[in-house]
Amino acid sequence: MASRDQFQRFIFENSQVRGAWVRLNSSYQEITRQAPYPDPVKTLLGEALAASALMSSTLKFSGTLSIQAQGQGPVSTLMAECTHERYVRGIARFNEEAVREESFNELLGQGQMVITITPEQGHRYQGVVPREEDTLAGCLEAYFQHSEQLATSLILFADESASAGLLLQRMPGATEEDDDLWDRVNHLARTVQADELLNLDSEAVLHRLFHEETVRLFDPQPVAFRCSCSRERTLKALQSVGQDECYSIIEEQGSIDMDCQFCHARYSFNRNDIDHLFTGHSLH
Repeated sequence: MASRDQFQRFIFENSQVRGAWVRLNSSYQEITRQAPYPDPVKTLLGEALAASALMSSTLKFSGTLSIQAQGQGPVSTLMAECTHERYVRGIARFNEEAVREESFNELLGQGQMVITITPEQGHRYQGVVPREEDTLAGCLEAYFQHSEQLATSLILFADESASAGLLLQRMPGATEEDDDLWDRVNHLARTVQADELLNLDSEAVLHRLFHEETVRLFDPQPVAFRCSCSRERTLKALQSVGQDECYSIIEEQGSIDMDCQFCHARYSFNRNDIDHLFTGHSLH
């Protein structure tokens, strides 16, 4: 039976070439149920979610990797995020009346895309993704080549029920033999079909593509939708808004109600909550 919502690393033995495979079913469906996404937007979000999971495999620490794009096209915002624990979440904001069967660049229009890496310990890093290619995968490949100096192949697919992806990377220190292997497996990876990547498990996909190579698979890891929002984080956001603004909203509305854009959880705060936030104790 094909595995569902899983991530798996693999390496080509005795080489500097590594890879990762991911497929999202239930998590993808749960995320895309949060809004009435038109098919082209849903597909784009699905590809971004798969890409974030694959790219998170490059993290060498506990933290989060996100892909974020702001554009002037029918899709104004695209965001997909994966943690080192393989928890994913994502969102797209769009003008439904303007969405057609556009390409990646037509959906986003002019705008910027960035990769944000947020470690649990240490400073956040952000890198700009070139928007010179025709696909999300192509743009992310260019990012790795220019920013990380790592030759990378990304294959991404999504349909109405699943999203999936395959990543290959040639690591630093590659030999001439590794270069030959890279050319060979990169060509083979490009032959994979959408129905194979979306419906077959990792062993079947990798055997079909690389049965003449020696591939070592690491243990698969489950992937799940989980939002990182919480009451405490929402309070921190209110703290950044400022005391005067918070009390102004309380005076006008009686409470401050905030909804998470990713999971639609609602957090409500009364005057006592705001008193405690800014003074450390309730005054009323």
